[in-house]
Amino acid sequence: MASPAVPADAPAPSSSAPARSPAPGSNPSPPRSAKPLAALAEPVARNALRYSMSAREYATLHKYVISRSRLLRRAAPSVSSVERIIDGDRAHAARKESREGRTVGAGDDYNVRAVRHALRVFLATGSFMKLYGIVTRKLGKADAESNSGRKQPFHKSETFRLSLSLSTILLLYRLLFRFMTRLRTHLLDSCAQPFRDRNPRTSAALTSPYAPAVGASFAGLMLGIYPAKHLRVAIALFAAFRALEFSWNMSEDGGLIWGFKPGGKVKRERPWWFGSWMLQPFALGQLLHAVTFDRDCFPKPIGDFIFNNSSAYLHPKPANYPAHVKWPGTYDVVDSLAQMARLSWPAFISPTLFPDKETLPLSLSAIAPLTSTAHPLITSLSCATLHPTDPSCLRTYLTFWLRSFPPLARFFLILYSALALPRLKHLYHYPLTTLNRILGRALRSSTFVTGAISTAWSSICLSQAYLPKHLLATQRFFLSGFLAGLWAFVERKNGRSAFLYTTRASVDSLWKVGVKRRWWKGMKGGDVWVFVLALMATGVVYEKDRKALREGSWRKGVSWARGEGWRDWGAEEEEEGEEESQ
Repeated sequence: MASPAVPADAPAPSSSAPARSPAPGSNPSPPRSAKPLAALAEPVARNALRYSMSAREYATLHKYVISRSRLLRRAAPSVSSVERIIDGDRAHAARKESREGRTVGAGDDYNVRAVRHALRVFLATGSFMKLYGIVTRKLGKADAESNSGRKQPFHKSETFRLSLSLSTILLLYRLLFRFMTRLRTHLLDSCAQPFRDRNPRTSAALTSPYAPAVGASFAGLMLGIYPAKHLRVAIALFAAFRALEFSWNMSEDGGLIWGFKPGGKVKRERPWWFGSWMLQPFALGQLLHAVTFDRDCFPKPIGDFIFNNSSAYLHPKPANYPAHVKWPGTYDVVDSLAQMARLSWPAFISPTLFPDKETLPLSLSAIAPLTSTAHPLITSLSCATLHPTDPSCLRTYLTFWLRSFPPLARFFLILYSALALPRLKHLYHYPLTTLNRILGRALRSSTFVTGAISTAWSSICLSQAYLPKHLLATQRFFLSGFLAGLWAFVERKNGRSAFLYTTRASVDSLWKVGVKRRWWKGMKGGDVWVFVLALMATGVVYEKDRKALREGSWRKGVSWARGEGWRDWGAEEEEEGEEESQ
């Protein structure tokens, strides 16, 4: 085979040319270890090309980049030479099948393609993590300075371990999937009948149509390469929730959830009010209870978003307040509310009316700057903490809406406008429809967020005013969060991604709270096994009903992970079925 840098049609040196006699005193035969440079470079160049790009990708690169530069066109090998190097004798047949759309790899070797894609995942993940690290260091200089003296070796860094983990998962998944598929094919052959007779249970498991998907899912154990931190838990939870969603869709499509109409042929439709918004009351209830009593198990980003938009209930330090006197911060107020619940919500005694009386328990001294100047008409200690200058809970609730709704509406308007930028063509052709959709989403999202936050705060005062002191003293925070989550009904059509995010955060928080309080025992590497089970469920659902994966991008992603190409096989099968029916 010719070297990639040498054209394939170059004439070979003639064997009849007279051989030159060696110069006097020179060694007529070179040493055995010396080899021609081309013989050494040819395997390296061939393998480098095979593991760097496919023949189709090189043809695209040659068409748009190499062919436009005279220097590169002379130095680089031709497309036909690269196809022969990468595909060998199968190049012509593979190109023909590729043009007819009957093959995925265009003659490319499956293992080579798996390694090539794994290397690309490794490089892409590493580059993204490096870029993310640079951006975070630029935005947070204090964190960069504090971590500057704690550098780790490259092989122990989180960037390397995450890249190695994801690329290894992809490589092993493809290899295991192909191995299990071939094993199943061999066992289904008539030659394997004696083995199936001797081992009926084993053969039934290995010849199942779901065996390749289940076997390949054990590649998810390589997630354990990455250290057990929040990102690994987030990946496992995300995969688990997607697997549960796919399983739900498959069961719903099969009529297992809502049943069938009389006659048993037409399945019932999902009720109009049913959706992911129903998860919000439980998720927000758990999160509000966790931030009050188990803050170390609470996701900080959600807490920061809520507290930064609660100016009517969390009061900043006044400008004329003495600098040497400590003003209660956000978490001081939250801790005091938790202590009030433990004390069964003691009544408020105004220091203005009773200056010589002990008006505040010693464990609540952190909020003394708030309660010392509270309005004398306030009777609830929670009201004196959350709105000390206004005795009316309703007026405070309305003030919160007036203060918080406009900034949140502006924020969501900017966010959804930025998300609409990739669809400028649609905005150009349908400007009124697009603007109406953006404004509608911004108003609904801001209504949901404002209503949820205001209800969470105001219901604390409401429960203390109308419930007995000892009735559900600490569980009232869950009830407050549950009421706040009912506002999700406003955003039930477009808020699915936000609902699932808060639900995943709630599940993670609940698990940590359970381990902390010894309701259950944590399992080392449990998140890795959750990820493996999620891969199994996703693979089985995809094998049984590809349309259960609603998004075409997910169907293409599963197909690509299996080594079957970036193709939506479910949509193609549906189109073929429609053509056959016509």
